[in-house]
Amino acid sequence: MAEKKSKLAAIKTKPTSASVAEFINSVKDEQKRNDSFVLLEMMKKASGEEPVLWSSSIIGFGNKRYKSPATGREVDWLKIGFSPRKANLSLHLTINIKEHAAALQKLGKHKTGAGCLYINKLEEIDLKVLKKIIDSSLKNK
Repeated sequence: MAEKKSKLAAIKTKPTSASVAEFINSVKDEQKRNDSFVLLEMMKKASGEEPVLWSSSIIGFGNKRYKSPATGREVDWLKIGFSPRKANLSLHLTINIKEHAAALQKLGKHKTGAGCLYINKLEEIDLKVLKKIIDSSLKNK
């Protein structure tokens, strides 16, 4: 069977030159704003990368081209990142949930979905466990 040709997909979510600090400072909820600055420093330190605002609401660190084994479709995406959403903090870690099951049990109050980790407030989780999950996520990239 012939190998599928690689196709770079055009997606709407792209890096911008907008100020990450201005974006975080515009978050109305004080708790989310403060938690965002903590996540900013945690991810910056873990990744060794400067933060970049992707689209209008995702703070990303690093850049990687992902390729779908099923379709051969490729997409440029952040290595790790987060977004202070209205409902929660959405952490983009592209983690394997099963692989991190033990750590997630120790994390505290959270939800998961499609490589994302959803947290209401950092005070509801163990930051040391979160750091280990972030570090592990980066090692797999």
